[in-house]
This record gives sequence, C-alpha cells and structure tokens, in this order.
Amino acid sequence: MLKIRLKRFGRKKHPSYRIIVIDSKKPRDGRAIEEVGFYHPITNQMQVNLEKIQQRINHGAQLTKKVQNIIQKVKSSNY
Repeated sequence: MLKIRLKRFGRKKHPSYRIIVIDSKKPRDGRAIEEVGFYHPITNQMQVNLEKIQQRINHGAQLTKKVQNIIQKVKSSNY
C-alpha cells in the first residue's frame, strides 16, 4: 500500500519535511517513489503539487493526518 507522508530532513532542532509517496512498509526516511511537495514548520512555508497527489489518491494511495492538514491549509489559502 502506498502512503503520502512526511520525510524529515534538516538540522537538529530545525526540521524541514518533504511530502513524499512511499510504500507503507518502508522507514520514514527511506527512498521515496516520488516527491510531491515540502513543508517547513518553522517558517510555515508549504508547497504541494495537488495534481500529483490527486493522481496518486486515485490509484489507491492514502494520506496521513498531518499531510491532510497541510493540503487543507494550501487549498484554503489558494481558494
């Protein structure tokens, strides 16, 4: 099963995350199938490719709760 979830990178105590598509059995920071966005919680920057995410969801990928929240924020800010 594919999941769309966050992959952590960045320095200690200064996290940044990539939004990735990955097999659910792989580790959090494992090799991703595809990167579809990023999220920086300190600066509150986010960029998401909604078309790619929707395409993956149509093929059976599932979103994590955090990624769902990020997508809702992006959609509400773009109207």
